[in-house]
Amino acid sequence: MNELVTGDAVVLGLQPARLPSRVLAIAIDLAVLLTVFVLLSIGLAVASVTLDEAAAAAIAVATFLLVLVGGPVAVETLSHGRSLGKLACGLRVVRDDGGPIRFRHALVRGAMGVVEILGTFGVVGSIASLVSARGRRLGDVFAGTLVIRERVPAGHTPATPPPPPWLMGRFAQLDLSGVPDGLWLAIRQYLTRMNQLDATVRGAMAERLSTDLAARTGVPVPPGVPAVAYLAAVVHERQVRDVRRVAAASGHGSGPSAPWPEPARREVFGDRTTDDRPLGVWQGDPDMPSATAQGRDGAGAQATTGFAPPA
Repeated sequence: MNELVTGDAVVLGLQPARLPSRVLAIAIDLAVLLTVFVLLSIGLAVASVTLDEAAAAAIAVATFLLVLVGGPVAVETLSHGRSLGKLACGLRVVRDDGGPIRFRHALVRGAMGVVEILGTFGVVGSIASLVSARGRRLGDVFAGTLVIRERVPAGHTPATPPPPPWLMGRFAQLDLSGVPDGLWLAIRQYLTRMNQLDATVRGAMAERLSTDLAARTGVPVPPGVPAVAYLAAVVHERQVRDVRRVAAASGHGSGPSAPWPEPARREVFGDRTTDDRPLGVWQGDPDMPSATAQGRDGAGAQATTGFAPPA
């Protein structure tokens, strides 16, 4: 797991960049590129003073393409979407699915930038960015990329949803010491914002995160457990351990067993809970299949959403 831009969670917690900040970033980049282009042109002109006009023109064209086209492509590829101007303005280029861009994305953006920014003095790019709901210019549309804001005002962080009751305590013995902080951040941002994602992207990201988490813990995802439920249960277990650790350090004993209301903290044994009430369902992702909560007498109450406990 290198990065979920969600940024390793980059995208999930950030906002699309708008025209003013993008114009400022492009202006900074163009100022740097034009300075390099002028200095390099002067040096090459002095070095090629003995060449004929055709050779001098070829060198000038090659210099233009190398600096004003190849330069931005190389910088965005090597920096994963952060040019000097974007870094100064707190912006970054990412893929539509939130991942870091690669050479082909930067190449398409750079080639289209020659037409819509340099060729039309930014008129086409500005119009396209204003028309787009996410502020994308034509280069972003063809490359499948998005420019997002990396620096946003701090606000209230939404709580992660609790796991389904039938997974409570199931990962109490799981070794979480090998899970890096970046992966925890990616999982938390995914869980708090999963309902804002497209269903296909949401499912793919859940599978990817659960695979990475299982690889770090050394224990595979239990059969029949949905990826989203698995992520929520493991995050819950980590939060429980953090609460107990803080409580023990402050001298208040083992602390609370979980940071959620009492019904969500009940442990599950078969189809019953420790307080002898029927097993409920987790009201989490609305796209998850419905489940039936079975009571001791066999009668069930149909739930409209949630995770069904494994048979």
